[in-house]
Amino acid sequence: MIDDINQDAKVRMDKSIEAFKIALQKIRTGRAHPSLLDHLSVSYYGVDTPLNQAANVSVQDSRTLAIQPYEKSMIGPIEKAILESDIGITPNTAGNLIRLPLPPLTEERRRDMIKVVGQEAEHTKIAIRNIRRDANSTLKELEKEKEISEDDERRAEDGIQKLTDDHVKKVDELAGEKEKELMEI
Repeated sequence: MIDDINQDAKVRMDKSIEAFKIALQKIRTGRAHPSLLDHLSVSYYGVDTPLNQAANVSVQDSRTLAIQPYEKSMIGPIEKAILESDIGITPNTAGNLIRLPLPPLTEERRRDMIKVVGQEAEHTKIAIRNIRRDANSTLKELEKEKEISEDDERRAEDGIQKLTDDHVKKVDELAGEKEKELMEI
């Protein structure tokens, strides 16, 4: 029973870390990477379709993404989706190829990005602490109903605290790596 609670908390905390990693991928570091466009969807014959299912996205050079639509008729909807998105890049179209030149990040923009990383890290830490709280309240309920002893509850809470500390440390490491990456010129 205690093992189930620990395992559930670990799985949920791991999912929080994965969601944090995905959020970090969306934060631009100045280098072109196809994952910058993962959240975009285009209208493909009236159906919202992820961009990577309507076109091939590749890195042309360190500051340029190339988008090759599978159908020529998709160039317009893809351009429209990029312009309406929050990435702030204007597409350049040449024939069947759409290029996205990424402007270099200014010092001010880098600092803003670091603030965003910090906010994402804090949200993830809050989620992890909420998972700890849920697990501890479940343990308290079990102890109140005399299904586990007080000593078992205390040991299990210590284990969950250690798990929480490990996951918070991992969030701090990931955020530190991303901040270092953002400050590289």
